[in-house]
Amino acid sequence: VKTLLDELKIRNLTDLAEAARAGRVRSLSGFGKKLEQSILTEIEKDRTTEKRFLRARITETVDSVLDYLESSGAFDRLETAGSYRRGRETVGDIDILGLSSSPEKAMDVFASYDGVDQVLAQGETKSSVRLRMGLQIDLRIVPEESFGAALHYFTGSKAHNIATRKRAQSMDLKQNEYGLYDGDRQVAGTTEEDVYQALKLSWIPPELREDRGEIDAAENKKLPELITGDDIRGDLHNHTTWSDGSASVREMAEAAKKRGWAYLAITDHSKRLTVANGLDEDRLRKQIDEVREVGDSMKSFTLFTGCEVDILEDGSLDIDDSVLKLLDVVIVSVHSKFNLSREKQTERILRALDNPHISFLAHPTGRLLLNREPYEVDVGRILEAAGERGCFVELNANPHRLDLDDRYLKMAKEAGVPVVINCDGHSIRDFDHHRDGIFQARRGWLEAGDVVNTGTAAQVRKALQAVKQ
Repeated sequence: VKTLLDELKIRNLTDLAEAARAGRVRSLSGFGKKLEQSILTEIEKDRTTEKRFLRARITETVDSVLDYLESSGAFDRLETAGSYRRGRETVGDIDILGLSSSPEKAMDVFASYDGVDQVLAQGETKSSVRLRMGLQIDLRIVPEESFGAALHYFTGSKAHNIATRKRAQSMDLKQNEYGLYDGDRQVAGTTEEDVYQALKLSWIPPELREDRGEIDAAENKKLPELITGDDIRGDLHNHTTWSDGSASVREMAEAAKKRGWAYLAITDHSKRLTVANGLDEDRLRKQIDEVREVGDSMKSFTLFTGCEVDILEDGSLDIDDSVLKLLDVVIVSVHSKFNLSREKQTERILRALDNPHISFLAHPTGRLLLNREPYEVDVGRILEAAGERGCFVELNANPHRLDLDDRYLKMAKEAGVPVVINCDGHSIRDFDHHRDGIFQARRGWLEAGDVVNTGTAAQVRKALQAVKQ
């Protein structure tokens, strides 16, 4: 970036695109024709892709808007809808539904929010604004007798709504955003529960509304009792100042205990990841001593030793087995060679899973939301292998990863492969990533019993030892 700034005086994407098209980028030392073409490809992708936001990064903004609207006194009720309510990892815009006895005042209040950059539309029952940070928010005022029907309709997903409308039709009913009707008579609409009950279904949590079997499950009273944040008792993937974290072993442990957790694993990077100051065998042995010392000094709290070990291109691991066998937790992960073929990447990971000392595979597809696509890998084969070997798979709760995604989490559940939800903490504040991980877990139909770190410290230790056996 500095080279582009200094040598070509590039200040924005338009400048960069023009320089690349003119062939001036390839002339710079360290760039070349291939990188120049990649730059053009990514710029075009950015321009043609719908603008989306990480859900985790707009939560504070959405909460601020809701707090402002609620404090105005112009609303009797407010609810978010859309993909945000369903817990999607990324969202394009925000839908808010409101009840108000003074709709005109409500719309004026909404348009006057301090963060508004542009009022896109303002009417009696619907207004749209774009905030300075780029997020569009739509507000709809709906009548009380239709609030539940509207909340269901605008929450979606489209596929789920189609499925419920077809079910209504099969019962000689009509469903829309205003309610459920038998002819002209509304039979449900005030609450979502009423709508689902009229369709002879249990209420379906928003995270499940993707038409992936939730209708049948609701009809047969077999919806999962979804995991909540209160079910989590600890975390098994964390980094400290020994590698690329910002807090010491003791600081991380004490913060975890203060949070109410019963255990934490310290799993700094292995030596292959030099950019993260990864540990070699000698440093790892020294860290094991420190982790045990800190753990022994803490009452009613368990500190597990561990390491996040790089999977090398040939599937071997970055730390010698003589040290791996000393650890409570051995995480294996891919941090390089993302461009291998699907077959080679899959075989690489399968060979790593053959190591008898490993506990689980971290961020299994390597994706970075809105930044890097998953590498090519056969997740089905990986889950099958994990099941055969008795190891876990990770749901990495870092909001940039949320890896595995919801579809693969449901696949893991159905295959009986235990999932461990980890924050991949590099600081104390990263423990908050669990909020986003829980949304993802719920979208994957996970219950507390499907997740390793809902167990006690003794249960987790037993599970970790069983994997090695």
